[in-house]
Amino acid sequence: MSLHAADLHGSLHSPVSESMNFLNEVAQRYPEAVSLAAGRPYEGFFDLAAVHRYLDTFHDHLLAVHDGDLAQANRTLLQYGRTKGIIHDLIAGHLRVDEAVTVDPESIVVTVGCQEALYLTLRALRQGERDAVMAVVPSYVGVHGAASLADLRLLPVQDAPEGIDLDDLAAVVRDAKAAGIRPRALYLIPDFANPSGTSLSRRTRQAVLEAAREHDFLVLEDNPYGMFGPESDDRTPTLKALDRHGRVVYLGSFAKTGLPGARVGYAVADQTVLAADGSSTLLADELAKVKSMLTVNTSPIAQAVIGGKLLENGLSLHAANRRERRIYQENLAHLLDGLAKRFPPGSRPEVSWNVPAGGFFLLLTVPFTADDRLLEHSARRHKVLWTPVHHFYADSRPRNGIRLSFSHLRPDEIDTGLDRLAALVHEQTSEGDRR
Repeated sequence: MSLHAADLHGSLHSPVSESMNFLNEVAQRYPEAVSLAAGRPYEGFFDLAAVHRYLDTFHDHLLAVHDGDLAQANRTLLQYGRTKGIIHDLIAGHLRVDEAVTVDPESIVVTVGCQEALYLTLRALRQGERDAVMAVVPSYVGVHGAASLADLRLLPVQDAPEGIDLDDLAAVVRDAKAAGIRPRALYLIPDFANPSGTSLSRRTRQAVLEAAREHDFLVLEDNPYGMFGPESDDRTPTLKALDRHGRVVYLGSFAKTGLPGARVGYAVADQTVLAADGSSTLLADELAKVKSMLTVNTSPIAQAVIGGKLLENGLSLHAANRRERRIYQENLAHLLDGLAKRFPPGSRPEVSWNVPAGGFFLLLTVPFTADDRLLEHSARRHKVLWTPVHHFYADSRPRNGIRLSFSHLRPDEIDTGLDRLAALVHEQTSEGDRR
């Protein structure tokens, strides 16, 4: 039997559906290439023995919670688990310790990675065809994909040096409503965004929250990189910490701060949902209904690994990631210094880049089109990988920007990658001059 592509879900025909597969396939075909593309955590501190220890720590915690009842502790860890998760209370404690955010543990849904948390939220908000989600572009590929899978149209909002063009946000909302479209939410990565590395100032965050209240939409705050800025006691508060009107659904991930292989994320959805009969639930309870039909529950063993790490660090992932934060800051400084040496001001070719304060990424602007074809050539001939920025616009229109990632590399690998990237840039510029 054969199926026709036209009879399958429309999301499968979207450029987004091919983005992750294409980028992964290029990396697999050229394993000898230095990857300035992969946004993976640093692997130098991976420790299998620590995973076993975290499991034991969490098991001991369960024994204490259940007054030494070994059968109950084992059942919680090894049996099918609660749909909303078994470490929701520890996550609430972590948010209180690290982010000064106080939430009811029952407002937390523990998910299979943050991508599921994002999808559950978009699926729940999609009531009808006129509903839409807004996102600053360029933006994380996953929001485009999740919106497409949820049959939710995505309205692009212009980027800006401040992280979002607030005037364009107001215009997008106004134009959408005039066209009968209902913007339900704005998706944002306020801290060290993917792909730009940009962070929103406190003033801009306040303005976003005010816009959400004025125009009646939610803010979906995705925060995988917020722990990885400069060491400081004066971190900019999350949108959730600043929210006074229940506008923020907080999407968290332990992929970067806990263990990527555990695949554990969560949503804090503490908004009230009113029923026709006057009763009410939390939005988290509604997300759990969707989850129960999607992944049923998140692996209790994976949750236990994260729970054990939280317990061993006094519920503080800020404390748990001091070594990683130092590595990322050093790698960022090394990358910026390397770019400046290879492309000094006033030299040809003219190459520019932004200067994030932390996170995993920055954007490089080059004087030629950087598309998938050129990435393939770069991998084959120059042995260096990077990410074409068009993937973060969810279209195939050629652009002259690329995302560079520095999180998982050693300084010598960054140097090698930049040498190879510089050779590609000079090659492409020389060919352009000859044309």
